[in-house]
Amino acid sequence: MGLFSFSKDSGDKAIDTSAENKVNASTLMNTIQSYGFDVKDLDVEIDGDTAKIYGTAADQATREKVMLTVGNTKGIAKVEDKMVTAAPAPEAKMHTVASGESLSKIAKKYYGDAMKYNVIFEANNPPLSNPDKIYPGQVLRIPEL
Repeated sequence: MGLFSFSKDSGDKAIDTSAENKVNASTLMNTIQSYGFDVKDLDVEIDGDTAKIYGTAADQATREKVMLTVGNTKGIAKVEDKMVTAAPAPEAKMHTVASGESLSKIAKKYYGDAMKYNVIFEANNPPLSNPDKIYPGQVLRIPEL
């Protein structure tokens, strides 16, 4: 997939950082594994505010969710995706949440129907656990219908 940029200061604060206020690679790996993502040979390396992710994801959706889990972490500005997929598929669109947006507004923009917000919610769950709790700067997967 390549190199992706994220908002370093608006990421998920729920993922614990080290005493130096830097993201810890093992903490990110534990978070990814706690979500139950099917990734073989998972490895995460941190270099400053850039994370590199390695492994074989079961499918494209899993690959994208892992990348977003890491990128939407406070302290991460870039994610270099070095994963491969066991079952290649087209990539989903990515959307960076703007101030005042909701999943309904985003669904209306991409699908023409605000009631399809649940498609976006399910495509980002986990780590998104509540459709009403998105924040500006967060990057979301927008799958094809």
